[in-house]
Amino acid sequence: MPHTALTPVFVGLRVGLHVVFGALTVLVMARAVLTRADAEAAIIGIALLLLTTYALGAMIARRAPRRRTGGAIWLGLLSVEWIALLWLTPEASYLVFPLFFLYLHLLGRWWGSTAIVIATVVAICALGLHGGWSVGGVVGPLVGAAVALLIGLGYQALAREAEQRDALMRELLATRDQLAATEHESGVLAERARLAREIHDTVAQGLSSIQMLLHAAERADASRPGVEHIRLARETAADNLAEARRFIRELTPPDLEDRGLGGALRRLARTQWSVEGLTVDVRVADSVSLPMHVQTALLRVAQGAVANAIQHAEAHHATITLTADRERLRFTIEDDGTGFDAEEAANASRSRSDSFGLRATRERIDQLGGTLSIDSAPDRGTTLAVDLVLEGAA
Repeated sequence: MPHTALTPVFVGLRVGLHVVFGALTVLVMARAVLTRADAEAAIIGIALLLLTTYALGAMIARRAPRRRTGGAIWLGLLSVEWIALLWLTPEASYLVFPLFFLYLHLLGRWWGSTAIVIATVVAICALGLHGGWSVGGVVGPLVGAAVALLIGLGYQALAREAEQRDALMRELLATRDQLAATEHESGVLAERARLAREIHDTVAQGLSSIQMLLHAAERADASRPGVEHIRLARETAADNLAEARRFIRELTPPDLEDRGLGGALRRLARTQWSVEGLTVDVRVADSVSLPMHVQTALLRVAQGAVANAIQHAEAHHATITLTADRERLRFTIEDDGTGFDAEEAANASRSRSDSFGLRATRERIDQLGGTLSIDSAPDRGTTLAVDLVLEGAA
């Protein structure tokens, strides 16, 4: 039997049944000796055989509880030996009470109940033949059968409930483990997506800028050795190294801590973006106060959009505008580049790794609960707009 909360109850009932059967069998033998019955030797011999059969069957049933055929054979031997003992002495009728429980346990509800009825009739007839018919000889076995039937059915109901509760507990534990694994996997995927966006918008864009600056240095003529380009490449590398270290420690970008969103954008426009041939007009007031996670997201969106304008759209001028009140903000990046087919780019971002920037921008805005719109067409520039409802912004 698997261990459940009701296992001690079942073990107690089983041990009690063994004790009752053994005590009643010993009582039958003691009565035969004390009353010096005519068949004293036969009674003791059959009683010992009955007790031995019961003990062996109980041991086998404990080791192989699922073998119902062997249990039925064992129960049949016990019944035959009990009837033989009952034929010799009326005291053997006492043993019918523990047999009731065995019938119900081994034969099931219906066959067990039928066996109880038959055993009750046999016990009543044996008592009537040995000592004459009486009310006690009829009522006693009937009451014993009724009590045994009620207790046995209650035992089976408890066993079924215990099995159901155990199955439910296993299912709950399995569900808990599955949920924990799912949450862990979701957390891993979300963290991977977050790191991918951060790396794309900082380290990857910075390295791309370094590459372009070094190409420019290589193309410089002898009169202009390109020292300024190399210096800016070094500064960009240093800035990106600081960014990488900072977001790994789960802190905000250094530029935002020192300058705010407007200052960080103007610094990028004055250094990195201008050297790459793009004039960026930043229209973000320093007095605008936004939550740090919102500023970080908008800075990354601007970096990604401007990088696309430089690398793909061949733009010469861009405008970054932020308008905000206490409840909403609108953040736009406009450029005069070659533009692109927005619908085609959206489809490509789902399948091509080199279109990761657009997908990362959408994911970033979705996490803020905002909306992203892109207005672009070939040869007429691009406008990227973010609309966001603010919560707790000053």
